[in-house]
Amino acid sequence: QVQLVEFGGGSVQAGGSLRLSCAMSGDISSRKCVGWFRQYPGKRREGVAGITGSTQYADSVKGRFTISQDDAKGTLYLQMNSLQPEDGAMYFCAASRDFCYNALNDAEYDYWGQGTQVTVSS
Repeated sequence: QVQLVEFGGGSVQAGGSLRLSCAMSGDISSRKCVGWFRQYPGKRREGVAGITGSTQYADSVKGRFTISQDDAKGTLYLQMNSLQPEDGAMYFCAASRDFCYNALNDAEYDYWGQGTQVTVSS
């Protein structure tokens, strides 16, 4: 089992930055693929960034967002720079027991955090 808790959401003006953190606890062998997703109201979750050996980013965030993890701290991060109003959403971290073929595909993940809200004002 893996438990995930996100931190760091909030409100920011367009052009600003936020860093999301995801505290991961439990069986480390069950975290072979980790990622960040976001969800707009009434929409399906979409992949933002993921790590499964290599790092993958959604085209909409390439060059602005950076995913990283600190295994010693058991924490996954998402550094978000140059935020735009369209980046405002509920953000979730996720983990999979297996390596992912596509780290941006939510169907490949087994464990989810409760989400943290990001609001970007213009």
